[in-house]
Amino acid sequence: MRRGGVAGDAMSQADTPGLHDEDALASFIGKWRARWPEWALAEGFVPPAQRETALAWAALQQELGDAAWGGRDARPGELKLGWWVEELQGWKQGRRRHPLGQVLQRQSAPWGTLAAALPELAEARERPLDGDDAHRQVVGLATAIAAVEVALFQAEGGLGDVEAASACLLYARLLAGGEAAVPLALLARAGESGARGAWIAELRQGRPAPTAATSVPRRLWAALAHARLHRADAAAPLPPWRALWTAWRGARGR
Repeated sequence: MRRGGVAGDAMSQADTPGLHDEDALASFIGKWRARWPEWALAEGFVPPAQRETALAWAALQQELGDAAWGGRDARPGELKLGWWVEELQGWKQGRRRHPLGQVLQRQSAPWGTLAAALPELAEARERPLDGDDAHRQVVGLATAIAAVEVALFQAEGGLGDVEAASACLLYARLLAGGEAAVPLALLARAGESGARGAWIAELRQGRPAPTAATSVPRRLWAALAHARLHRADAAAPLPPWRALWTAWRGARGR
């Protein structure tokens, strides 16, 4: 497997010498499954032909979100996102270096559009002023994600896709960024002790209306994220019975 640029910084231990592409791919997907154990039940609602793609696509989004919002120092994440810009531009030209490209690069999707949205994602590390600003910071990436999903999952596309992707991105930002994801306006209004809870409540209330035009994987991801926001610990996985019920309703656009 070829390496380049800041690939050594951009990769986890899965991308180390001695590991085959298949092992590295399984490691990235396993990392996503570890954060979303509910998927073992929810993926049964995804059409079989889309399951491998959905897993790789979910893992890629997790890598991008962790690069943008994880850690105290912004510089490593900026380097990773810069590496991903080059990688995704290569995908549209038939080249790949990252193990996730084994599944995704061969798909006819607007990878260049996704690459163009990543510099905006790097800027989204700045703490938002309020809820509207938080949505504004991720709407460019959400729009690119929605365009990719139209291609990957033969979805109809539309505003609902962007709204669902935005909701998932804001939840991912909360997981990766912690208190830094909470808008300043809520911090001023609710104080340090209540700001996170106030932001979680706002995210719960802002759930986009499900639509049958949105791909099944995206409906499932949005439903699971929204259900987690109702738990005492918004980062905690759902119990199996709740995960199955949530996935059933999400798959049907309810």
